[in-house]
Amino acid sequence: MTSPPFKLIGGNLHYERWRWQIFAITWLSYFGFYLTRKTFSVAKIGMEQDPDILLTQSEMAWIDGAFLVAYAVGQFVSGILADRNGTRKVVLVGMLGSVLAAAAMGASSITVVLGVFFCLQGVCQSTGWAPLMKNVGNFFSRRERGTVVGLWSTCYAVGGMIASVFAGYWGDLMGWRFAFFISAATLLGIWILFILFQRDRPEDAGLPSIETYHGEETTLLIEDQSPEDEREGSWRVIKEVLSNRTLLVICLAYFLTKPARYAILFWGPKYINEKLGSGMTESGAISALFEMAGIVGAILSGVVSDRVFGARRAPVCVITLLALGGFLLVMDGLPATRLVMAGSYLLIGLLVFAPDTILNGPAAIDFGTKQGAATAAGFINGAGSVGAIIGGTIPGFFADRWGWNGIFWLLGGMALTAGVILIPQWNTMPATASRTKD
Repeated sequence: MTSPPFKLIGGNLHYERWRWQIFAITWLSYFGFYLTRKTFSVAKIGMEQDPDILLTQSEMAWIDGAFLVAYAVGQFVSGILADRNGTRKVVLVGMLGSVLAAAAMGASSITVVLGVFFCLQGVCQSTGWAPLMKNVGNFFSRRERGTVVGLWSTCYAVGGMIASVFAGYWGDLMGWRFAFFISAATLLGIWILFILFQRDRPEDAGLPSIETYHGEETTLLIEDQSPEDEREGSWRVIKEVLSNRTLLVICLAYFLTKPARYAILFWGPKYINEKLGSGMTESGAISALFEMAGIVGAILSGVVSDRVFGARRAPVCVITLLALGGFLLVMDGLPATRLVMAGSYLLIGLLVFAPDTILNGPAAIDFGTKQGAATAAGFINGAGSVGAIIGGTIPGFFADRWGWNGIFWLLGGMALTAGVILIPQWNTMPATASRTKD
């Protein structure tokens, strides 16, 4: 069956208004999560110099580790909760918890307490991606999903970029504590907007499903089943998602991809500070180039996967992961100048955000289907978050022993391995109802 052509903006203005309203509020919401996620990575510079705190690099790594473990575990749970209870409930609870945890960190001076609240922050942050990805999948169909999710995924590139500068600015101006306080207050405002403008499905706004609107066949988890056999949020669907072979390969690849992103995300400002002797604002600004390039990488990856590779997701990931791995192997040997450092962060951002976006965005929705999209996204992101623990903590524990060159060799080797294991998936596509009938 050949799907009819479609446009990103169709002729039904009421339906389109809801689609792009959901796009906007979910984009803003995940952007907002980064305000409270990135604060600690920039505040480390001020906290290390604060005589009331004097955090060591190893203690920072333990605090990061507490966040990452909680975030990884929370991903597996939040995806299932969103499939069973809907995006709205899960995100509202998680976002409010994130606000409170960030404010508590700003008021804390004891290392253990900081670790406890950043651990809680990890749990709250885990309620963002999988539920919101399901929300987007409910309003946008498979043929446009790479392009739309690529555009949507700029939320975490823009979020990370602005959050670094935002926290660095307030940290330099008023002290590191206010970096936490002001970030939390801003996210609280976004939480109110989410209450007003978000809905879980087109049906919740009195509209037909996106498949009906676009005349598109329904995707299936199991090829010989009918759509009626796969009830949204059922334990049967969740079990099928967790045992799907393609999704398991995606999980492994994402586990190997994520360390590079989180090493830059958590330690990028600190690495620049050590190389250049720069302060919080400059270190945060140069580090933010990573996310700036990530915006381009996220958009291009989705468009290319839809328009060049016909909604196949693996080719873009294979190409960018192999290039990323090769560059990371030589990263630390480059001259330590502002220009080279800025260029390196731009290139890494371009290459790492492309597979990051595809693997845990359109690929998760395609192969998890609308019925199990949040479970699939949560499972994939959970596996990636386990990998993120490596990227987020290894620099703190081993940079003094291995040197940064050793850290980048580890990250580069993992990226190369991820690219290689995805090569057999080059032409893989999800099953559909029409293919089942054939």
